[in-house]
Amino acid sequence: MSILVNKDTRVLIQGITGRTGQVALRTMLEYGTKVVAGVTPGKGGQTTEGVPVYNSVHEALKNHPEINCTAVYVPPAAAKEAVIEAVSNGIKLVNLITEGVAIQDTVQMIRYANIYGARIIGPSSIGIVSPKQCKIGVLGGIKDDTDKIYTPGPIGVISKSGGMTNETAWVVRSAGLGQSTVIGIGGDVILGTDFVDLLRMFEKDPETKGVVIFGEPGGTYEDKIAEAIKKKEFTKPIAAFIAGVFAEKLPHGTQFGHAGALIENGRGSPTEKIKALREAGVLIAETHDKLGELIKGAI
Repeated sequence: MSILVNKDTRVLIQGITGRTGQVALRTMLEYGTKVVAGVTPGKGGQTTEGVPVYNSVHEALKNHPEINCTAVYVPPAAAKEAVIEAVSNGIKLVNLITEGVAIQDTVQMIRYANIYGARIIGPSSIGIVSPKQCKIGVLGGIKDDTDKIYTPGPIGVISKSGGMTNETAWVVRSAGLGQSTVIGIGGDVILGTDFVDLLRMFEKDPETKGVVIFGEPGGTYEDKIAEAIKKKEFTKPIAAFIAGVFAEKLPHGTQFGHAGALIENGRGSPTEKIKALREAGVLIAETHDKLGELIKGAI
């Protein structure tokens, strides 16, 4: 099985006529994702790659009521309105690809999503893949490359780093395993969906036998994994690689990484995250390339 997206997912792209929206559209269609409509205000009535474009989400849904997911490729200043428009019109899954969204805008988006019973993946998500079923975003690139990395299997993959999502899926594949669903959750300070939210979903998926995660410095999202495991909210094998241990040796105040890579008085440091996860029973990979073999041995 899979979580979030599957063969029944029908996708809207907000910002479909923009440069990044166009790239995503082509790779998604090539993979077989059912992209049924797009939205760009002022460009309704056009088509792109055979996909009709509408002026609003309401108009798109009126013509394509089967839409159940949207990929948001709009500028940061427009992201809040785009997400609120989507969830208030009944779309339950929003994959927010946009980077640089203001924290206060993210807070408001999440509030609206909760009111309407919707889920946001992002901001700054690289996308979602359920192999051979559906791909949101540009994960894997062209279809031939995507198929080399992503294949159906029993391992869920969650990555805070967009750039390392493909690589984390690849180390799973290199160990002779496939993936159930791969999610790039984004690296912002506030996320619509975090590690624990997804672990709870993977826990309920009978075909997911284990999960690997790629974590980063900053914040407490990884620490919450340890708490969830102790509460038996996730009981399957889990292996993790936490990047950025070297960062603890950098001068205080050094800026690097994502917006969420904030370390204050040791809180959010890779060492502290690793300690908490290891104490909860998570398998810790000392180097990233060991993740696949670790989870393979565990399942």
